[in-house]
Formats: sequence, structure tokens, C-alpha cells
Amino acid sequence: MHATSADLLLLVVGAVVAGFVQGLSGFAFSMVAMSFWVWGLDPRLASVMAVFGSLTGQLVAAVAVRRELPLHSLAPYLAGGLMGIPLGVWVLPWLNPDAFKLALSLVLLVWCPLMLCSRHLPRVTLGGGLADALAGAAGGFMGGIGGLSGVIPTLWCTLRGVEKEQQRAIIQNFNLATLSVTMLAYIATGVVTREMVPLLPVVAAALLIPSLLGARVYVGLSQEAFRKLVLSLLSLSGLAMLAASLSKLF
Repeated sequence: MHATSADLLLLVVGAVVAGFVQGLSGFAFSMVAMSFWVWGLDPRLASVMAVFGSLTGQLVAAVAVRRELPLHSLAPYLAGGLMGIPLGVWVLPWLNPDAFKLALSLVLLVWCPLMLCSRHLPRVTLGGGLADALAGAAGGFMGGIGGLSGVIPTLWCTLRGVEKEQQRAIIQNFNLATLSVTMLAYIATGVVTREMVPLLPVVAAALLIPSLLGARVYVGLSQEAFRKLVLSLLSLSGLAMLAASLSKLF
């Protein structure tokens, strides 16, 4: 798998933009990066770079925006996430990534704008820890197939009405744990090839400064502004995934 100069440019541009968005929102690196990378990179290479970039961005954010570890709130998400990761890694070789992204994009494009336009967002209180674990399992599964671990847990936290700082702490630590396990699973199962290794520091270097800048902007956001930002990013990511998946499928 030889990366051309055009591939490298696409890789860097996607990492720069996604790094800033992740630093700002605490998630979404994979969705934003994939919206660039899907136009030129090999799908397996894009999946590995998305997981690695997401993990690196989370490490940067953990230093830049430090949060206490909310073990009581985090535990159900982590338990579910760790069960979902092996399934995602297992189905990765057989999954049609474009069909999956099409389905996910339609969900995001219907649900997130509805929530965004709602003046009084209803809080979901049913389900307790089991519902949180199921959201974590969905996140772990999506992390296993391409680093999209934060999408469902973030949406679920928003539905729960979780306060800005607590949501950031849950998603940040959830992503750190699940993406670390996913990256180890990729290495152990041979998904990461020798040809991909030289590209890993390229992605890390490209996202470093933008991620730090995004984290600085995040500090000044209010609770309402953060909610609108998260839902807007999910909607835009859904739109980008829809365009990319349709171009591949049709």
C-alpha cells in the first residue's frame, strides 16, 4: 500500500480539520476525517488512521482539558464499550463501510436537526445504567469498525441532558479506553500493516496544534452553546457521510 503525494495531502488536511473539531467538541475526529479521506484513501488505511488519530487527539485533549474521572457515570459506558469492540473488529473485513455510513448518516440527519430545533430538549431518564451500557456497546462496535466510538454515547448523553463538563469527561475517558483497546486489537489482528506505520506520525503531527487550539476554544463555551455545537457537528458529519457514501454506492 503505497501512499502517493496526493494521498499524503488528503491525509494531512483531514487530520488538521478533524483535530480542531475533536479538540473543540471532545469527539468527532473519525467522522470529520473520514469525510475527507473517503474520497481518496484505501478504506482499511482510512479506518486505521481514524482510530489512531482519534486516540491521539483524545490524549492531547486529556492533557489540555483535564477532567476528573467520573467512575460511577462512566462505568456502564465502558462495560458496554468493551463488549462492543470485539464485534466491530470481527465484522470489519466483511462490512460494507459505505452502506454502514449511509445508514448512520440518515439517523444523524433526521434526529440531530430535530433535537437542535427543539427549544426545550426533553431529557431521557428511563433505562438507567443498562441503557448507558447499550449506548457504550454501540460506541464500542462503531469504534471497532473505524474509530467512531464517540457518536452514539455523545448523542445519548445529550438526550440524557448531561451537563457540559460531565459529558466531556464521560466521552473523553470512554474514547480513551475504547480507542486504546481498538488500536491494540487492530495491531494484534494484523489490520495495521507495516506500510501504514510511517503514516501514523504524519497524522499525529498534523492534528497536534489544531487539537490544542480547539480545546482552548471549548473552555469559553456555555452549556447551551456546547449542546448546539455537538448537535450541529453531528448533523454536518451526517451530511458529509451521506455525500461520501452515496458517491461510492451509486
